[in-house]
Order: sequence, then C-alpha cells, then structure tokens
Amino acid sequence: MQKVAGIGGLFFRSDDPDGLAAWYQTHLGIDRVPSSYDDTCWQQRAGSTVFAPFKRDSDYFGRSEQMWMLNFRVDDLDAMAEQLRAAGIAVTIDPQTYPNGRFARLHDPEGNPIELWQPNPSE
Repeated sequence: MQKVAGIGGLFFRSDDPDGLAAWYQTHLGIDRVPSSYDDTCWQQRAGSTVFAPFKRDSDYFGRSEQMWMLNFRVDDLDAMAEQLRAAGIAVTIDPQTYPNGRFARLHDPEGNPIELWQPNPSE
C-alpha cells in the first residue's frame, strides 16, 4: 500500500492573509509562501507529527466552533514562551510534564489556537 510521505502544506481561510502570514513569520519563524516556484518554501526539521482527529464535542481546541489546531515542535519551550511574551503575546505553559514532553498554548491574532510542544529527548 502506498502511504503519504508527510504533510505538504496547511491551508486555511483568514480575514487578513498577508497580516497573519507576517505574524507567523515574525513570531514563529515560519517563512511566507514564496512568490516564485524557483524559491524554497519553509523547511521544517524531521520529527514526530501527530495526526489525530478529535470528537466534535472536544473542548481541547477551546472555542466549540474551532475545527482545527496547529501544534508546533520547539527546542526550548521556556525560551520560546519568553520571546512571545516579550512581543506582547499571551502564552500559557502547562505546568505538567507529560511522557512525550511539555506544552504551551497561545492564539494567533485571529483567535486560532496554537500549541507549542517541546518533545522529550527520546521523541
């Protein structure tokens, strides 16, 4: 059986696509979509990617109408949270350390939930 090799993109609607792309680039280091096919897209490091559909009534994403949530791997959760807070972005670090690592939550300017994940070294 053929399998997909990975996630090739994430596409979603926005009230201000240019502004939101700039926010993700400025605060999370995600490069904007190149203006030419000759330019390289944002490259992520290899690592675990969790693909997990949730029950429709889950409160894990926050707002009940929220259908998706981004989760980004980070090397140093505390340093990333401090960087975001210094830019005026509210970040909540989960005080618990889980078997697969540590987590924090924030929202982008349009209210979309973002989870930051610092995997344990064994991940």
